[in-house]
Amino acid sequence: MELLSAGNKKIKRIQALVRSAKDRREEGVYIAEGVRMYKEAPKKYLKEVYLTPEMLKEVGEPKVPYYAVSDEVFSKISDTKTPQGVLCVLERRKMGLTEVIEVPSDKSTEESLDKNSGKNTDKNAGKAPLILLLENIQDPGNLGTILRVGEAAGVTGIVMSRGCVDIYNPKVIRSTMGSVYRMKFTVCDDILEAVKRIKEKGIITYAAHLHGSLGFTEYDYTKPTCFFIGNEGNGLSEEITAMADKRLLIPMEGSVESLNAGIAAAVLSYEAHRQRF
Repeated sequence: MELLSAGNKKIKRIQALVRSAKDRREEGVYIAEGVRMYKEAPKKYLKEVYLTPEMLKEVGEPKVPYYAVSDEVFSKISDTKTPQGVLCVLERRKMGLTEVIEVPSDKSTEESLDKNSGKNTDKNAGKAPLILLLENIQDPGNLGTILRVGEAAGVTGIVMSRGCVDIYNPKVIRSTMGSVYRMKFTVCDDILEAVKRIKEKGIITYAAHLHGSLGFTEYDYTKPTCFFIGNEGNGLSEEITAMADKRLLIPMEGSVESLNAGIAAAVLSYEAHRQRF
């Protein structure tokens, strides 16, 4: 099998997609790397695969266009220190705010209906919405962790401000450990307008804030709920905080002033999960 060289146009394109949010956005794709990310990749969004000959033997021939590269060339397109030898190009899912904040009813849609059992396969069908609204999260690891813990805790959708780190940054994608394939999310140009629309849906909004009036365990999250999580350094903006229905406090001991955004999201999401299940 012919191996693509480092100077090949396809290789240079992949390098650009790994480095540049602008290139990813213009092409409407993103990069996911690693064996697990390849195996869990939704078939309908998988466009291309790049892999070493050894990895090709391990995983078999992909059912989409694929290209073989040497270990040396793969290291030039990889975003990791220890490449696993398989990299995917995937089409972005297109989701608007309405799709993210609304939870489907118990009734099956054509997309969620299992053809064999006749059951609804959407795990969130019939649930009260549980939304995370993220304002200007900057750390790729934090954002990826929030998607991952959100899926684990039953979060039904994630809404992000345009000031957040690019969710298609390879470091974010890697940190999600596959949750990016399954979690509903959207990026909003006007996050204040997004808050208005969330509130119009009857979803109760909570700002995680150092001056919260009650501890986070004192509220009822069995109803439609949205948690506001702010920037790692500055927290939530005054504008977003003012729009929240309630301010909640995560108590902290010692001299700690705030929690990592990913940890705060996990604490709140799992309290909602505890109350609901």
